[in-house]
Amino acid sequence: MAKTEIMQKIVQLVGGPENIHKVWHCMTRLRFDLSDENKVEWDDIKKLPGVLGAQSQSGQVQIIIGPKVNEWYQVIIDQLAPVTTPAEGSQSRQRKNLVSLFMDTVSGVFGPVVPAIAGAGMIKGLLAGLIALKIISAKSDTVMVIDLIASGVFYFLPFFLAVSAAKIFKTNEYLAAAVAACLMYPTLIDAAKALANHTSGAVNAIYFMDVIPISVFNYSASVIPVIFSVLALSYIHRWVDKIMPDVLKTVFTPTLTLFIAALVSLSVIGPAGIYLGKLLAVFIQSMFDASSVFAGFVVGAIRPVAILTGMHHAMTPIALQNFTDQGWDMLMPMMFMANMAIAGSTFAIYFHVKTREEKTLVLSAAISGLLGITEPALFGVLTRYKKAFIATTISSAVASAFVAFFGVRLYGYILSSIFSLPAYIGPYFVYVLMGVSIALVLSFLLTWITVIRRDKIQDPQNPEMISSRSSR
Repeated sequence: MAKTEIMQKIVQLVGGPENIHKVWHCMTRLRFDLSDENKVEWDDIKKLPGVLGAQSQSGQVQIIIGPKVNEWYQVIIDQLAPVTTPAEGSQSRQRKNLVSLFMDTVSGVFGPVVPAIAGAGMIKGLLAGLIALKIISAKSDTVMVIDLIASGVFYFLPFFLAVSAAKIFKTNEYLAAAVAACLMYPTLIDAAKALANHTSGAVNAIYFMDVIPISVFNYSASVIPVIFSVLALSYIHRWVDKIMPDVLKTVFTPTLTLFIAALVSLSVIGPAGIYLGKLLAVFIQSMFDASSVFAGFVVGAIRPVAILTGMHHAMTPIALQNFTDQGWDMLMPMMFMANMAIAGSTFAIYFHVKTREEKTLVLSAAISGLLGITEPALFGVLTRYKKAFIATTISSAVASAFVAFFGVRLYGYILSSIFSLPAYIGPYFVYVLMGVSIALVLSFLLTWITVIRRDKIQDPQNPEMISSRSSR
């Protein structure tokens, strides 16, 4: 069945174009915001070729595709573009709760940006490995070039997030980038650096009209301030456009919108976002200070379930904020352990299935898990084996607790795959290798021992099967 035909069927099975308010994607899933979720034909969607699973989570209808999701997304956008606009269906949509809105925002904003930060993070990781192994000199021009290629994405992350957030909040992308530019302007960044270095004459704030204080912060690589600033921009833009006479809208609507939004961002939202980010980092760090082993065990245990339900994106802004505030993060090593545990359990299933088609599917999913894409393994394999999923969760928790005990840190964002190992070269490298070994071997053995042939359930009503509906 052709990809175009499959997407046409998906559109119809989620209620037709008129039922789709918004569609976007992350690295492996198509995500739909629908007017009426009761129109979704779940069983028929799951039977379509190439569909690994489907579920409803936090007000989103998620269809799991895998690494080729962007190709499918382009097809569905071409089909929907002539029919729907962002405004359609907005009146009929049910009001979402805060959790649903949060998950919509996080997955929508970070999903499109992840390839850029993952690619740049991989380059930074490889660079760190080459320097640690003394293959290249840290002071060489080559390192300078590689570093600027890798670090540019993170330094100018507010611009990436601004454009992505503008699409989610349905406001002008270029005005959003303009607000990010205000936060990133050298005058403010230089003032923040002078303050951090205790330079003579450095100030904590500059004042607009001697009344409104603009707190001095370095917003490069920040996450929370720009997202909330673009959210505010969306409301300000609509309000200004509503009160502005038609004859003046072309010139004065963007002028007034940018001025108000930038001023509000610089004086209120930006500083508040910085403090909120620091508060989140302190909370996470305090949990690890109280008991790093327990914290690691909990994070590792919930990670497979979080991926299954699509809530794993909630950790992304926390990790990025940790890199910004501390220069390192302790959560991503645990994400790494979870991915390896998923891959290990899936490799074990390979030896339980009998047919050539099953073995091909399982092996492909296991290799994808090693490469950091775990949805094919979770939805295509492990959801069919209750004991395998439990084995994965236990192994992820144990391996995560292990690396947490030794205080393993990561110094740059990187996709949690087996190729991430060079990023850990340094004082924690041996513990990461041991953690990966624990995750892979323990998950493989537990799955191998506990799962037997008859555990494979074909009937979706059987309680042994972890269906996508049960995760709702």
